Amino acid sequence: MIGIIGAIPEEVNAIINEMEIFESKKIGNRVYTTGKLENHEVVVVFSRIGKVAAAITTTTLIHEFKITQLIFTGVAGGLADKVKIGDVVIATNLAQHDFDAFPLYPKNEIPLTNKKFFRTNSELTEIAKNEIEIFLDRKNMEHYVSKETLDEFSISNPKIHLGLIASGDQFVHEKTQTNKIFTDFPEVLCVEMEGAAVAQVCYEYKIPYTVIRTISDHANEKATLDFNKFINQISNIYGLFIVKHILQKI
Repeated sequence: MIGIIGAIPEEVNAIINEMEIFESKKIGNRVYTTGKLENHEVVVVFSRIGKVAAAITTTTLIHEFKITQLIFTGVAGGLADKVKIGDVVIATNLAQHDFDAFPLYPKNEIPLTNKKFFRTNSELTEIAKNEIEIFLDRKNMEHYVSKETLDEFSISNPKIHLGLIASGDQFVHEKTQTNKIFTDFPEVLCVEMEGAAVAQVCYEYKIPYTVIRTISDHANEKATLDFNKFINQISNIYGLFIVKHILQKI
C-alpha cells in the first residue's frame, strides 16, 4: 500500500477522481480514501495544515493502512533566488526551521535523534526527478495547462530543483522570517508547513518517502496574491501528473 498525502484539498481531490475507489474512511477528522491508481493500491488523504496535522496523518497511514512508501505533494514558497513560481522542488532533505531546543540540544537539532536534517529516499527522488523533468518541458506542459494560464503566472521555463526544504508552523511572508530561516539554513530552497514532520515520522518508522513541492509564491508580502487561482489552475494539475507518473515507475 502506497500512501499519498496532499497539502491542499484540490490536489487530493484531483488524485481521488482518477482512482478506482475501494473505500473512504474517516479517522481523526481526516478522510482516507483507498483504491487503485496506476496498478498500485493506494490510500490518499488531505493532511490538513501544519506539522502536527501532518505527523498525525502520517502516523495513521503507517498504523492503520500499513503503507510501505509515502508520496507527499503540495505547494511551497520559494526562498532561494533561483527558485521561481512554477518550478518544482524535490526534497533531498528536510528540516524544521522553527524548532530549537538550544542549549539543551544543538541548534535546530531534533532531540533524541541526533539529526537536524531528515533525508528522503534516493530511489523515489530519482524517479520523481526523471518524470518531472519530462513534464516541465514547456511543450509538454501545454498539453495539461493552457498557454494563457502559464503566461499569466510568467511560467516560461520552469525548472526542477533538488535540495533542502524547510518546514515550520508559520505562513512565511515577511523579510524578518526569511532572514532568520536563511541564517539557520543558508542552503534552503523553499519553505512550507508539513514536510519535515512527515520526514521525521517516516524516519522513525523506516518508511521510504519523497516530498515534492510546486512553487506558488516567493514567500514575501505578495504571497497571498492569486494563490487560489494558482491552486485551481496549476498546482492540482502538477500534483496529479507527478503522483501518477511516479506510480508508473515504482
